[in-house]
Amino acid sequence: MAVTVQVDTTPNENALKFTINQPAIESGHKTFPNAEAAEELPVAKALFALEGVTSVFLMADFITVTKKPEVSWDGIQAAAVSAIEAAYG
Repeated sequence: MAVTVQVDTTPNENALKFTINQPAIESGHKTFPNAEAAEELPVAKALFALEGVTSVFLMADFITVTKKPEVSWDGIQAAAVSAIEAAYG
């Protein structure tokens, strides 16, 4: 089954919620505050490779990506969707 990604805003203008049609994580939740912590999970590592990403949170069927306030979503959103599709596809 191909992965689909739906992007939604959050109350935090610097965070977007990426909902996928399969589990993002097996159980519980996981927060990655930096790229070094993300080494254990390929999707988180790929998201931190995007310029401006400051944290990645996974729970159930979604991933929340937070960026630096001075960085535009224009440069991150499509690349984040591609990274998620590649990691779960």
